[in-house]
Amino acid sequence: MLKRYALLIATNLAVLALVSIVMAVLGVSPASYGGLLVFAALLGFGGAFFSLAISKWSAKRFTGAQVITEPRNEAERWLLTTVQRQAEMVGIRTPEVAIYDAPEINAFATGARRDASLVAVSTGLLRAMTRDEAEAVLAHEVAHVANGDMVTMTLLQGVMNTFVIFLARVVGRVVDGYLNGGRDNGGGGIGYFAVVFVLDMVFGLFASMITMWFSRHREFRADEGGAMLAGREKMIAALERLSLTYGQNTLPKQVAAFGISGGVGGGLKKLLMSHPPLEERIAALRNAPPDSSAVKQGILA
Repeated sequence: MLKRYALLIATNLAVLALVSIVMAVLGVSPASYGGLLVFAALLGFGGAFFSLAISKWSAKRFTGAQVITEPRNEAERWLLTTVQRQAEMVGIRTPEVAIYDAPEINAFATGARRDASLVAVSTGLLRAMTRDEAEAVLAHEVAHVANGDMVTMTLLQGVMNTFVIFLARVVGRVVDGYLNGGRDNGGGGIGYFAVVFVLDMVFGLFASMITMWFSRHREFRADEGGAMLAGREKMIAALERLSLTYGQNTLPKQVAAFGISGGVGGGLKKLLMSHPPLEERIAALRNAPPDSSAVKQGILA
């Protein structure tokens, strides 16, 4: 846990340093609104894409996932051949396949590019699921990769970060100017820092709601992709099996949105969930019309 927080702090400091250097080279001052927008975009997108760039490395480090290079047993051979077959069906390069030690039934996909991705499954999944159910889970994760969900979510996160950083500081300047008798000193007063601190949290909450709404939408699409690749009944059976440990999740935040299992909650907490409730996902699969054309075209979304 301490290593995870240390890496998060180091990542933020590295992004801040890079943004400062770029703005100095370009001669852009954050004191102007145009400069502030450039600063917000560089910081917002820079942090998001830096996290994406190191997503495979950090996922392996935080989960202890071991990539299968030479299968040691029949189960590992089956994992490799199944992912390879599904990747061929959707027209992407076969992802790295890994196993990580965790008690819950879960799996995740990550990677900066569709053709340089990672699919990992938990030991809990291998113990608790049948081959048909595990095949559907792998198909769900391959669908995430084929849909480009990692990049799409990163772009959305970059936009949301930029919105939060820029708007909070614009409002902070307005309030600070009002407290200083209408003088705009580019921020720096106590009113500015107080408003920015509060609005970063408020706007950040709304940005998270939008991001998580989109994440839930992508989960439905990945379920559809999994059903197309492995079969609808297998995908439904896999989701029903997930109920045994649903809500338990040891995945790091960076890849949790791309796992097949998410958290549980109601009310406001539900708006911040990366995954829809299992019953909604199962109902969506049962009610969806059969269609295999997307797989034939190598397109899942």
